[in-house]
Amino acid sequence: MIIEVRAKNCYAFEDNITFSMKADMRNKKFGSNVHRENNFNVLKVAGVYGPNNAGKTCLIKCIRAVKRVLLNQKSGLASNIFSGSDVCEIGMTFMISGRKFSYDFKFDTQKEEYIYEAFTEIFKDQYSNEKEVCWLKKDTINEVYECVDEDVRAMIPVVSKYNLLCYVIDTSKFERIKEIKQILVELAEKIDIINMNDIPMKHTIELMKNKDRMQQKIVGFIRNADLYMDNFEYVDMDQIQLKTGEGDEKPEEKVLDLPENIMDQIRLVSTYKGVHVPSMLFDSTGTKKIAAIAGYIIDALERGRILVVDELDSSIHFKLTRAIVAMFNNELNTDAQMIFTVHDINLLDCKKMFRKEQIWFVHKDEEGVYVYSLADFTAQQGIRDTTDVVEKYRKGALGALPDPGLINSLLSIKGNTKGDDIDVK
Repeated sequence: MIIEVRAKNCYAFEDNITFSMKADMRNKKFGSNVHRENNFNVLKVAGVYGPNNAGKTCLIKCIRAVKRVLLNQKSGLASNIFSGSDVCEIGMTFMISGRKFSYDFKFDTQKEEYIYEAFTEIFKDQYSNEKEVCWLKKDTINEVYECVDEDVRAMIPVVSKYNLLCYVIDTSKFERIKEIKQILVELAEKIDIINMNDIPMKHTIELMKNKDRMQQKIVGFIRNADLYMDNFEYVDMDQIQLKTGEGDEKPEEKVLDLPENIMDQIRLVSTYKGVHVPSMLFDSTGTKKIAAIAGYIIDALERGRILVVDELDSSIHFKLTRAIVAMFNNELNTDAQMIFTVHDINLLDCKKMFRKEQIWFVHKDEEGVYVYSLADFTAQQGIRDTTDVVEKYRKGALGALPDPGLINSLLSIKGNTKGDDIDVK
């Protein structure tokens, strides 16, 4: 599970930003929204609000960059165009198998070099005291090198900077570096990142091909989301009845049109009054998006994956987005996590759905981009668990709107000033 994402000089973020999934257990409300393991408390869900072009998608891009880097792929990182620096700084704190780790790196986008990386394990006792143990530190700027494998420490200054250390040495010969690599790859492979405006059906199709419990749950999810649908199946071509009119031969949504898998798409059918029809030709945009995301949702809940969704509410009714969030917040969900960006203010609900620290905002002004939580607002500022958050947001009291209101006071209190160094662990 992701616990924290840190970034500086990445995309829209010139100054430090920190996005946290830590649960504040001083508040006992909605305890089922929290995953508890080995004295660590992590939120199962977080939603990010903000106007268009404020930086919500940039937060998703930071998570995607971490995933790609850890899987030895091109990161796609870009430094902030106003910073004057080519060095992107990203960090992520996360939990794997009940253990808490932190990984940070600095990437020079001009030279395409990893000039810094650090990996630590974080232990927490019953009194909530945390202790960090450094496994690896490679700081080529200050020439500081540490490693739990002594033989590797001597090698670090002379190995290539064009990739992470675990990808430029033979990890099979070094037990702890091998373990670091396994942990980082396991994290990356658990993360699914999708954009609801450009979501492929491929994942759902692959899961629908197997007549197992996963397939049954996907069908149940889709049928419950569309009250008029009798069934949803992956069938043989001879079971499909085509009755299309002119102009209906192809789906309207380019994002859902995958020519290389056209036969698979046609075989994915909806059943209405006993008639099989290709979903891609007959179903609405919203229904097709529900079918496409169904595979990711069920897969995440079944296998404890991390689902990151940009524009969750795109073409989906607000009751369905609430239901999706409720599935992840439910006490039956023991290890899946969802992070999403959204515009739908119906989800701004601290009375029935969210803890305050689960609601996040991205605010942009002439000075920069700020990422902050509803939990940063105090009762003295008029924000409580019982507050009508929607009304506060509409009036601009929470920021992330053209009229900032109370946000100016919050940003001052939190000390958002330019030039702070990122907290690299």
